[in-house]
Amino acid sequence: MKNVIAIVGSQWGDEGKGKIIDYLAGRADMVVRAQGGSNAGHTVVIEGTKYALHLVPSGVLNAGTDNIIGNGVVFDPESFFAEIEMLDAGGVDTSRIYVSDRAHIVFPYHKRLDLLSEQARGAASLGTTLRGIGPCYMDKVERSGLRVCDMMEGETFREKLARQIDAKNDVIVKLYGGEPLDKDGIIDTYATYAEKLAPYVRDTSVMVYDTIAAGKTVLFEGAQGSMLDLDFGTYPFVTSSHPISGGFTTGAGVGAGVVGEIIGITKAYTTRVGAGPMVTELTDETGDSIREKGHEYGTTTGRPRRCGWFDGVAVRHSARVNGTTGLALMLLDVLDDFDEISLCYAYERNGETIEHFPAGQKALEESRPLYKTVKGWRTNLTACRTWEELPKEAKDYIAHIEELTGVPVKIISVGPGREQTIMRGDIL
Repeated sequence: MKNVIAIVGSQWGDEGKGKIIDYLAGRADMVVRAQGGSNAGHTVVIEGTKYALHLVPSGVLNAGTDNIIGNGVVFDPESFFAEIEMLDAGGVDTSRIYVSDRAHIVFPYHKRLDLLSEQARGAASLGTTLRGIGPCYMDKVERSGLRVCDMMEGETFREKLARQIDAKNDVIVKLYGGEPLDKDGIIDTYATYAEKLAPYVRDTSVMVYDTIAAGKTVLFEGAQGSMLDLDFGTYPFVTSSHPISGGFTTGAGVGAGVVGEIIGITKAYTTRVGAGPMVTELTDETGDSIREKGHEYGTTTGRPRRCGWFDGVAVRHSARVNGTTGLALMLLDVLDDFDEISLCYAYERNGETIEHFPAGQKALEESRPLYKTVKGWRTNLTACRTWEELPKEAKDYIAHIEELTGVPVKIISVGPGREQTIMRGDIL
């Protein structure tokens, strides 16, 4: 179905998904978040005003678009209402935001356990955002979690939450030697959240299905990136959900066959936040230059991102596991000032050339990038609005990326604004 489009991160997150979702949402009827939680950080710039979104779908900045937080999301009420307050203060209409009654809830004990677990790992810490995402998904899989529908059950919810806090306090105190959480305070706070949340709660699976069945346009908004996928990312340095196209329909409550187009968002170079192998990382002046020119600091954490040349092995892997039909190439303008630009076409390990992304951490740590180097364009791209306006060297660079990944580049971004977007293929 060409009216259903999945927007996936093709790298380690932070690729610019928020901008593309916002750009396409102007022609869409619904935007759906289907996995992850407030560990996401999607930045959208409208007429010079920057909005940092974590839970609310990026389509909220387009009037008339329904915005769905699906069953696959782990839902943090505190983060949600902080975003609602921020959007309301900016004059943004928040009346078309809906939250799945099946979404699992993030509680203060999830955040505390996230912190204590990271501290206990010491030098082997995973570099999580400490938003409680992993511990919440653990409860979901363990079948002890609480969902949004539970919040709507009044006194029954209070009883269930009290039991959970008692159990988590045991772990916090006995395993980690931490201070117990205030049970009564948490229960009262979340009972208040339940009252505020009630108008937003729906069976969103039905809403998404009905919208698709009516032939309307639906965008699935990915959080994090494919290289952080629980199965196909750089395990264990991954997120706790499936930010690939297969995870979106599960997390939205509709069948996999509904998706007609899968757009992989990728930077014109590579970045990563936190620990874990990154084969093309540059720890020299070139890496520093990319970081500063691209303002590469995490939307959620503020941490400096690790930067490197474009990793064709990783994006090719991402294209395969997602079924990517087109790429959106972001931040091409960040490379404006380079005389030469390198692209990684394969890895080398112990004298062997590796073209497919390895599963093992040791294999990745021992791999070295094999580069091809192309001529830079040394031209400011930020005013370009059409393919024809791009210099030949920039077009050649894009052609190399298409060759490495086997996927056509359909969207090119040359700046943070909506207008700084070049469409090179029919998507909507």
